[in-house]
Amino acid sequence: MKKLLAMTLVIALGSAAHSEDKKMNDIVDTAVASKDFTTLVTALKEAGLVETLKGKGPYTVFAPTEEAFKKLGDETIKKALGDKELLKKILLAHVVEGNVMAADVMKMDGQDAKTVGGSSFKIKAGADGVMIGDAKVTKTDIKCTNGVIHVIDTVLMPK
Repeated sequence: MKKLLAMTLVIALGSAAHSEDKKMNDIVDTAVASKDFTTLVTALKEAGLVETLKGKGPYTVFAPTEEAFKKLGDETIKKALGDKELLKKILLAHVVEGNVMAADVMKMDGQDAKTVGGSSFKIKAGADGVMIGDAKVTKTDIKCTNGVIHVIDTVLMPK
């Protein structure tokens, strides 16, 4: 029963999380194993941030999905991929130091989340779910060896 529940959670999250008998991956390997983060993984490689997010951490990553990147449009994505510093700034706007689980975020309504990239985004937590800036959190608590991933539906753009 316990294994069945674990397998159901893996499918429900749509992530590369592993059942209790498998080794947990770091943030990058978890993203690589998921079809939801192909553009994010490409961007991490282009920005030279793979080793950073494979590091000790812990980090909390608000990970935009493929659909989130599509909202930006091809021109914006090409511009960002062609400018390593801009790309790095955008990606680091999605990373918070520490292991911030969904239960912690729910207690942060009205506060700002300060990212490692120097940006801040207002957190709204309520009956309709959680927003960080303009992004809605769609999946939470994908545990990794060096932190946690929360899935978001919009790319966070630093000011």
